Amino acid sequence: MSHDSRTAPRICPLCEATCGLTLTIEGTTVTGARGDRDDIFSRGFICPKGASFGGLDADPDRLRVPLVRGEDGELREAAWGEAFDLIAARIPDLVKTHGPQAVGVVLGNPNVHTMAGALYPPLLLGALRTRNVFTASTLDQMPKHVSSGLLFGDAHAIPVPDLDRTDHLLLIGANPLESNGSLCTAPDFPGRLKALRRRGGTLTVIDPRRTRTARLADRHVAIRPGADALLLAALAHTLTDEKLADPGPLAEHLEGLDELAAALAEFTPEAVAAACDVDADTITAIAHELAAAPTAAVYGRIGSCTVEHGTLASWLVDVLNILTGNLDRPGGALFPLSATARAPRTAEPGARHAAPGKGFALGRWSSRVSGHPEAKGELPIAALAEEIDTPGEDRIRALVVIAANPVLSAPDGDRLDAALTDGLDFMVSVDPYLNETSRRADVVLPPPPPSQSAHFDFAFNGFAVHNQARYTRAAVPLEDGRMDESEIHARLILAVSGLHGAPPSAVDDLAVDTALTRAGAPKELAAGLTGESGPERRLDLMLRLGPYGLTLEQLLAHPHGIDLGPLKPRLTEVLRTRSGRIELLPDPIAADLPRLRRALGDRPAPLVLVGRRHLRSNNSWMHNVGSLTGGSNVCTLQIHPDDAARLGLADGDTARIESSGGGIEAPAEITDTVRSGVVSLPHGWGHSRPGTRMSVAAAHPGANVNQLLDGTLLDPLSGTAVLNAIPVSVTPAH
Repeated sequence: MSHDSRTAPRICPLCEATCGLTLTIEGTTVTGARGDRDDIFSRGFICPKGASFGGLDADPDRLRVPLVRGEDGELREAAWGEAFDLIAARIPDLVKTHGPQAVGVVLGNPNVHTMAGALYPPLLLGALRTRNVFTASTLDQMPKHVSSGLLFGDAHAIPVPDLDRTDHLLLIGANPLESNGSLCTAPDFPGRLKALRRRGGTLTVIDPRRTRTARLADRHVAIRPGADALLLAALAHTLTDEKLADPGPLAEHLEGLDELAAALAEFTPEAVAAACDVDADTITAIAHELAAAPTAAVYGRIGSCTVEHGTLASWLVDVLNILTGNLDRPGGALFPLSATARAPRTAEPGARHAAPGKGFALGRWSSRVSGHPEAKGELPIAALAEEIDTPGEDRIRALVVIAANPVLSAPDGDRLDAALTDGLDFMVSVDPYLNETSRRADVVLPPPPPSQSAHFDFAFNGFAVHNQARYTRAAVPLEDGRMDESEIHARLILAVSGLHGAPPSAVDDLAVDTALTRAGAPKELAAGLTGESGPERRLDLMLRLGPYGLTLEQLLAHPHGIDLGPLKPRLTEVLRTRSGRIELLPDPIAADLPRLRRALGDRPAPLVLVGRRHLRSNNSWMHNVGSLTGGSNVCTLQIHPDDAARLGLADGDTARIESSGGGIEAPAEITDTVRSGVVSLPHGWGHSRPGTRMSVAAAHPGANVNQLLDGTLLDPLSGTAVLNAIPVSVTPAH
């Protein structure tokens, strides 16, 4: 380390694990990143993404000033004032002429990795008053939100496996050794799984691929893709049919246990075996092992969500935790309590159950063209293109895209790309890159690199396997000519709401006032808030109103975090169903079960496609970091040797893959880690479209797997695009 070097703590914003980093900084440049051994949550763990922090931070392709589309149709650099002037001139006028539904908003995954992305989009949506909201959730996790909403009355009440205390962990459609966890914030997921094995616990992995996680398991079940809900239903049936179900103390909080058993009567291990390609004895054995374990947790993720029965699979994951008595108990699946959560709402004195709440409703409105019902206030992102390019009243004419790249991440990017080009009157992107989507914008607003931004994990602390709170201020000062991401968002809100020219602090002041009103707290509390910025004042307020009564000053005094203790049972604080109970068989679920019963007779296509995660990337937004390219982080079509021989493919040959949405080509990778009848392509590739400014990604473009999909196949309850178990044909490319 040179004499002018220094170190600074930073929470890694590059995946859901939220590991603590120690950055080495020379001047204003991050020259190194290592795991923070003093971090109270991650204890020094780091993955290749965290180690690449400096490379991502200093990426020369990152935009530094706004881009504005000129009269010649080309994007050019512009001053910040000019960019916001143009937004203020265009969007309010479009809303005045065509109504609020003429504006759509798209929010991408990176939003939950920044403070600004968590704090400001709700205010933007309130200002626009549009129902045309699309997010990455309908490409990955919406089934879990919907199932939790139906079961517990709160779409954000998602139980996570108590990894550090469980005796038996069953993973389905999850590969946390590559993903670092999803809706389960757990730094060093590999170490936690190995600790489970060392203490004599059992790990079962259900996955059509022999992933790194599967190789660590006691039992790996290579299920047929898309059959997750069938197998889970058979496990639940076995527990009820053989009188192995024992909800324990949960029983007094349950509604619909007998009805559940009747609804699952047809899903016997023998009945589902052929469709799952898992023998009945194995299914029965897994059910017995779950029932016999002292504690157990079932955890399902992307592979079980992005299929035709994704919501049913997500529901059944928690049904199994409930039937075995493992929901809301140590060693099972528990509800985290973050420092900025709403203060717990307990049952009334003397009540046996949680007090009734407002419950959770689906389909409060529908999309204009195909009539897709909303879920959690969102419409399916797969329907975005048709909402733009289909004529009619309330057609989307303007789009605000924040940290999203749906041309790559959503189905049928070709149609969406054309819609963005020909169907919109105006488009704004908040994005650090000129990527496949932002290249179509009229205004691009680039946030600064992560070293120049403060960080608090509002979202992921709500899914953490251990309660804690950590906050880090910007490691280096904001570069001249840059604008803080929070100020970008605040000025955007003012511009679209007709308040252009008001100070950005007005947005934060309004948010503080609204939060105090909703909490029933005295307005005088605002005067005592500390912090150097509006976001810090808002964080301070949320901490003070939260369940632990913390303050910003306390977090600043503990740069490596504050340990708030292990997860604890808190079901009665969480339940917000109208009955005040866990509604085990909600009406929308019961209505969808006949569709699953029909799947018992289905026989799969000869070849189906599944996705896969890479440890060295995070969807499309990390493909421009040179240090993360190569190795396993490549876009290949994994195919079993038997299928390759049948199709005449050799390792490295270019394969042609075709499905309902079109065709793509990718190099074949012959491997027995994928089961026969299944091929696998990773998500987020396809960086070959002209007009982008991502040189590293363009040099390794890969193939866009989502171009195989036409966007019509969705999980009906959640609107989530079916991205896995897609029938495909594969031939040698000519």
